[in-house]
Amino acid sequence: MTGDQAQALLRAMFDAAVAAADPARVLAVHLPEPPSGRCIVVGAGKSAAAMAAALEAAWPDQALSGLVVTRHGHVVPTRRIEVIEAAHPVPDAASEQAARRILALADEAGPDDLVLALISGGGSSLMVAPRAPLTLDDKIAVNRLLLRSGLTIEDMNRIRRRLSDIKGGGLARAAHPARVVTLAISDVPGDDPAAIASGPTVPDPSAGDDLAPLVARLGPDLPQAARDLLLALPAPGQTFDTDYRLIATPQMSLEAAARVARQVGVTPVLLGDALEGEARELGTVMAGIARGVADHGTPAPAPAVLISGGETTVTIGDGPAGQGGRNTEFLLSLAVALRGHPRIHALAGDTDGIDGTEDAAGALIGPDLLRRAAEAGLQPRAMLEAHDSYRLFDATGSLIRTGPTLTNVNDFRAVLIG
Repeated sequence: MTGDQAQALLRAMFDAAVAAADPARVLAVHLPEPPSGRCIVVGAGKSAAAMAAALEAAWPDQALSGLVVTRHGHVVPTRRIEVIEAAHPVPDAASEQAARRILALADEAGPDDLVLALISGGGSSLMVAPRAPLTLDDKIAVNRLLLRSGLTIEDMNRIRRRLSDIKGGGLARAAHPARVVTLAISDVPGDDPAAIASGPTVPDPSAGDDLAPLVARLGPDLPQAARDLLLALPAPGQTFDTDYRLIATPQMSLEAAARVARQVGVTPVLLGDALEGEARELGTVMAGIARGVADHGTPAPAPAVLISGGETTVTIGDGPAGQGGRNTEFLLSLAVALRGHPRIHALAGDTDGIDGTEDAAGALIGPDLLRRAAEAGLQPRAMLEAHDSYRLFDATGSLIRTGPTLTNVNDFRAVLIG
């Protein structure tokens, strides 16, 4: 397999993973029976507008009303459901406005109505209702701390739910006694409904947890109002049943990519859809596994491709940081560890089309990456230490730019051994 063939296969696998989570393809079969009363549509996430458009196409004659909020640049045309834009990964005033309007719409629902919640990754930032006395500025400060903290997504969501009127089941409680059905696209390890957009329609499983260790991790910059709320155990919330339907998950996308590999005689090795930890550490580990395939035929003989998903973290620390997201940091670490291995290529990207806060989904690497970086006057190891992976991949022409994909099943990683 030539280098061009290897990179074309990796890109085809990534495209298949994204297509497997396209709301236009997967939403309709999961719809409930239409209600006898109104159908009030609410939602939040990077896929919210695309999900709303898919719903309108699936129910052309059903009276629909409501509001969904999505990230700037992720809007698609809708006729009956209003779509507004807000900021991600740090919320803004539009995020709070959206949350308050969505809570008001849910509160208006009656026992014969259906509240259909369209939830996807990114909803935690896009739909915020700070719990009093927390202010929006406090919530923004907390989000910035979380993004730099290195905490797992599970711990981040324990904090987010405690500080919100809409997360941790707040939306479902507002909709009572209406029937609430959630259609969700998972972007979290394990597909935990309480973690997808911080669980606006499911009970908070961590409501009684002691969060003091997490408060200590966030340090002295944590706003006092947030500190007080996180350390105080909330009163038990109203219990409720939940009808929660996953319409797309990371595992479904990994399996779609695996089918593409099999079609050309490459053995897919699925390593799991929930890999977490530091991105650079995972890159080093994955390099070791890839070498095992190349040198010893384990865990599978070449040609093979190691496929994984999940959400890694990048812990910035107190020093200055360059440009880059968790996928490009993973790839740069992988490339440094492989040291130009002649038979290994790789791709990593965020299925929403945006790796962190940059304009690329991720990148592709091959055996010549380190050489090309050196020719451009770049120092890969130093740039890895400075979390400056984006600039290296941009300079070497290795970035993958898809634009917003209008879906989100978290990260996709494939390491191909020829």
